[in-house]
Parts: sequence; structure tokens; C-alpha cells
Amino acid sequence: MSEYRTHTCGELTEKDAGKEVKLSGFVKTIRDLGGCVFIDLRDHYGITQLTTEDEKLLEQIKKINVESTVTAIGVVEKRPEENINDKIETGKIEVNLKSIDILNDVTMPLPFEVEKSHEVKEDLRLEYRFLDLRNESIHRKIVFRSEVLKLLRNKMDKMGFIEVQTPILTSSSPEGARDFLIPSRIHPGEFYALPQAPQQFKQLLMISGFDKYYQIAPCFRDEDPRADRSPGEFYQLDFEMAFATQEEVLEVLKEIATEVFSKLGHATISEDSFVKIPYRTSIEKYGTDKPDLRNPLVLTDVTDCFEGSGFNAFKNKVVKCIAIDSTSVTRRFFDEMTAYAKDELKMAGLAWIRKNEDGIVVGPIAKYLSDMILDEMFQKTGAKEGYGLFFVADEYEKACKDAGLIRDELGRRLGLIDEDVYKLCFIVDFPFYEKTDEGTIDFGHNPFSMPKGGLSALENMDPLEILAYQYDMVCNGYEIASGAVRNHDTKVMTKAFEIAGYSEETVKTKFGALYNAFKFGAPPHAGAAPGIDRIIMLLLGETNIREVIAFPKNSKARDLLMGAPATVTEKQLADVHIKVVEDNKNK
Repeated sequence: MSEYRTHTCGELTEKDAGKEVKLSGFVKTIRDLGGCVFIDLRDHYGITQLTTEDEKLLEQIKKINVESTVTAIGVVEKRPEENINDKIETGKIEVNLKSIDILNDVTMPLPFEVEKSHEVKEDLRLEYRFLDLRNESIHRKIVFRSEVLKLLRNKMDKMGFIEVQTPILTSSSPEGARDFLIPSRIHPGEFYALPQAPQQFKQLLMISGFDKYYQIAPCFRDEDPRADRSPGEFYQLDFEMAFATQEEVLEVLKEIATEVFSKLGHATISEDSFVKIPYRTSIEKYGTDKPDLRNPLVLTDVTDCFEGSGFNAFKNKVVKCIAIDSTSVTRRFFDEMTAYAKDELKMAGLAWIRKNEDGIVVGPIAKYLSDMILDEMFQKTGAKEGYGLFFVADEYEKACKDAGLIRDELGRRLGLIDEDVYKLCFIVDFPFYEKTDEGTIDFGHNPFSMPKGGLSALENMDPLEILAYQYDMVCNGYEIASGAVRNHDTKVMTKAFEIAGYSEETVKTKFGALYNAFKFGAPPHAGAAPGIDRIIMLLLGETNIREVIAFPKNSKARDLLMGAPATVTEKQLADVHIKVVEDNKNK
């Protein structure tokens, strides 16, 4: 007999009746019925009910606190028919105790009831995450995460990819976010950086002659927290393919997504998934490059309809319109949407009109619009009697973005979102460059991507008109993968970085490994990286990514369990040749 157990708390059945067993676990509940006690014992595998009427054991059990760890020995018995619990695997049996020993008692008050931990403030849960993870529903999410990782690895192996681990301590690289820097003790004044992604290493693996690489890669980005983004660190299924095109990578992404969402998802994959939508089209129709295609509403540009309308509030602005079937809503719905736009989205306002079923158009701006303008607008949007139109007017990018947010909210409030469906798509043809707030040109997405048209495009086109072989996979409004066909030519690489303000000497210095490797027969290559945390969040139907991570940081990027970030000693700072500069801005 094992020192701690012969069975787990999730495996005993009626077939084990009459057996003497030893179980170990956490005391979930103790129910004292006076002369008879029932204990629910919980471990990683499940729950088993223990019971006794023995007076000596009853006195011993009075000293046991909930959540203490114990070892119990007893005989398996079938439960009476009226006491069967169909909610647990072991619900048809119980263990009649012969002895119970405390392995480790709870010696201080619990900060919360483990089984109700999801009802307390998140920061308290994260401070005592080891208790929070005992909660069965939360515990199962981490077990589920392991199943997802196993499925992904098996899928990649079947598709001929090999797993390779790349360095964690590397050099700083412009991946679109701030680096986490690590000062070097051995080399004063020099720094490592934690990788934002294994970008350069996976490209170097292709140049090294490996054909298909992958890894479950930890990535580190000093970004502000969001509900759908883990602050500081996250995991992605990073993969790369030699001699591959964009279409071949998209096919791999489709296979991966189909495998994981169909086998482990809580919903079904829509039959019209995996369509390719150009970036500009996505912005025009949905106001975002991460559209939730479960929402049937689209944006329509009606700027030209307002030209000469006399409605000065929309003068010299781009006007985006969203048409809804408003037959089932009241005037209050329109007022509440206007308040939402102002209070929640901080928009200047939200204009609207409504065509009643008798054909009369009402609304705050109806009096400014002629019948000809109204007819044109209703024709453009496909609206008819009983429909309402919402309008957002601003400069182009903000008008699209704000209208996209209004579209999302309308979809939610009108109940248009089918929660039992996954709708996936590919966003393609991203702009290679973008204009910064300072008016300079910078990379719009991934600096290591191949521009469409190659060197000729870089030399002859307006940088802001150049498209890239870059693509995202989006599911239900979340970006779940990003990738690109890579640049594999030094001339293209040098010119691309030159337009973004980097000299060739800077490229040689910052990206020397790639720059040199490209001169030694670099093959064309492409890849992508699905985000594991976000995919698991979608599989489980969660909206908060911290729910699917074992030890997440809180919404302010703090690890409340381990107390990080934290100050260090002067000696530790001296060892790495740095000192803290006092921040006077917060005084």
C-alpha cells in the first residue's frame, strides 16, 4: 500500500465496494449531522465522500479545518439510492472511515471560500492564487490548457514540423512594443532583451536548412494590460516554413484552427469561415482589422450624401453609417446608444434617424435631410421602413474606428451575436508602412516582412501605398494569429529599413545575424504564430484572458502572489552596473 493513497478521489466506483482504500487530498467540506459526519475530499482528479459515526473519529474530525490536507483509510460502500450524487464521478459510493490523519492543517483564516473564489475581487484571488486554483472550475481550465497544448503539439508533429527551442536572452528588436531589458553583469552598460517573439531565430532556422519549425514560445512585451491580453508575457504557437508562400501558411493556420476549435471548442465552426478580407476592406466595412463576423451589421460610407445637405456638423468629415432593423426597439434605445457613445466611448455625439413603418423619417437630424438625400442614403444602406440609421462623422480613421465600436455595441444590444458559433477569417494585405504621430514613416506591422512588389515597390511607390505579405487570423473579434512572408534578401531588407529611418549600418548592427545570413543562400520562407492564451480563452468562452493562465498578473501588470515587480538591493544594482533614477514626475 502506498504511503499516501491507493486510489485517487476521482476513480472509485460501485465495483470497488468492499475494498479498503487509502485516499489523500484537501478537505472541501465537512457536514456534521450530529452523530454522523460527511467529508468531501478533493484532489486533482475528483471528489470522494467520506463518512463516519465512530465517536473517536468524530472528535478527531472536529479539529480539522476546511482545506487542510489529510490521509483517510476506509472501506468503500455503495450509497443508498436516495443519497446518490450524479454530479460527481464517485457519486454512487462513499468511504466509511477507519482512520483519518492530518498531513497539514490550515492554521489561519481562509481569505475566501475556495468554491466561491470567483465571486471575490480579482486581486484577492490572484494574491492567493494557490487557493483560487483549488476551485474545481478554475482548476479544470488549467487542465484544459494542457490538453490544448498536447493537441497542438500532436498536430504540428503530424504536419512534419519539428520543435526547436530558441533563446530567451537575446538582443533588442523593433517588434512593435517595448522590450524588457536585462542588464549584463559581465558586460557593463550592455543589455539583453527578452524576446517579443522568436522572429529572427526562426528565420535563421530556415536559413540553416530546417524545413518546418515550431515551438510553444514564451514572448515578452512591455505593453499595457487589456482583458484579452496578458501583460508582460504570453505564449504562442510559433512556426515557420521554408520555400513557402502566403497561401501555404494560411492553409496550415486553417488546419490548426479547425483541429483545435472543432475538437475542443464550446461552439461550432461556421461553414463560411476562413474567408480572406483585405485590411482596407475590413476597416471600411467593420471599422477594425479584428471584425466579429457573427455580427451581420456593416458600415456604409455616406459622406457624399451629406455634401450640400446644409448639415454643417458633418461638413468636411467622413461619415459612416450603420443600418439596423429597429422594429423591435423604442425611441429609448436610440437615446441610450447616444449616451453610450458620449459616456463610454467619449465620442462627440451619435446622430441617428429612423424610418417608421408608415414611411415617416424621424430623428434629431431628420429636418436637415431632403427626401432626395434620404432616398439615396436608404438605398445605399439597404435600409427600408422600420429601419434606423446611426451616423458617425470624423476624420477617416477615427470615423471608422468609432463606427466599428458602435457596430459592436449594436450587435450586442440587439442580440445579433450567435454565441454558439466560431467565425474565423484571414485579414490580408496590410499596409507595409504607416505614418507616425510625428509625421515620419514607420513599419505598420512586422519589419521583417516581404513587401508586395519587392524591391521595385520600395524604390518606386509611395511608402504608404505599399502592401505587405502580412496576415492575421481573426476569430469572433479577436486576433488569434499573426504572420507574414519574410524578407530574405539583403537589398530589400536594407531599403525597407532605410524608408523607416534606419541606416544600413544600423541594420548591420541591430540585425547582423539576419543581414549576414541572407548572403548565404537564404530560402524564401514564411510563417505565423497563433496566440495560445487567447485561443484557450475563446475555446472556453471566457472574456478575461487571466482566467486561463495559471499565475497571471493583475490588470495593472503586477504579480500579487510573488510581489513583482519589486525593488532590489543596492548591491544587486551595482552587480549589473546600473542605478535607479528617481522619478520626479510623480512627486
